[in-house]
Amino acid sequence: MLECMPSEHLALPQRAELQEVVLQLFTHHSITEPLLVPAVAEPLLVMVLSGSAIVEERSLDGDWEMAQVQAGDFYLTSTASPYEMRWQAREGNTFEVMHLYLAHSLVDKAYRHLLGSQATPISFLDISAGQDDLVRMLLEQMRRELVDRREPSSLFVSSLAQALAVHLVRTYRAPKITGRRNNALQAYKLRRVIDRMNQRLAEAFSLADLADAAQLSEYHFSRLFKQAMGLSPSQYFIRLRMGRARQLLLHTDRSIIDIGMEVGYSNPSHFSQVFRHKVGISPSAYRRPPEHC
Repeated sequence: MLECMPSEHLALPQRAELQEVVLQLFTHHSITEPLLVPAVAEPLLVMVLSGSAIVEERSLDGDWEMAQVQAGDFYLTSTASPYEMRWQAREGNTFEVMHLYLAHSLVDKAYRHLLGSQATPISFLDISAGQDDLVRMLLEQMRRELVDRREPSSLFVSSLAQALAVHLVRTYRAPKITGRRNNALQAYKLRRVIDRMNQRLAEAFSLADLADAAQLSEYHFSRLFKQAMGLSPSQYFIRLRMGRARQLLLHTDRSIIDIGMEVGYSNPSHFSQVFRHKVGISPSAYRRPPEHC
């Protein structure tokens, strides 16, 4: 079980005009709770922005595989199954990572532009710890526009994303089409659903509310969500609640009763029971920092 400081996740505001681009930033100071990477419709691009780290990956409940990465390394994947990643920053340095999902509409537009109107859907090569100066430059410009500017330009971000799509098609197109996951949850819809979950951790779980956020029927949403995350919506909701509780236990002096209420448990015994089941120890034991951290 991992007991050190969790990572910081910068959730960028979702803009209606930028549904073709979903960007997330993560900052890691030490070993973190595993990050669940969903299996969504779009290809995922992961770029190491700064620092160096030991990165571990595994399929759900599989064995961890380790690699060393540094600033400038990037990963490109179109996974059909969710998987977990975790990082340990080397020499105590901060380790920053960007995740970017590019909509198929951007990729298809780039492909048609390069190869003609009759071009068929494409697949990308799987890239692990690659180095590409243009990919790094485009992602860094996108990050600056979305994070540093008070009023980001959706036109500028869309232009950067389209330029990135053209470069990826030119450079990393797979020689054979492996098939597109059309029957999968789109990244912007998943982001919208998880944002709503995080906003309502103190409230009762509502499948209907989440399905409405994804603009899907409850049955269709439940099936696609579990396909993407490896967990049902209700199971993932509890995971988010416990993640928030862990953060509050480690970084505040608020009472355990108060923390339990913030994440939706008015009964302290029930909160402790769920926490122990999911984390492995009681909230009070988790609050005591391990000596090695």
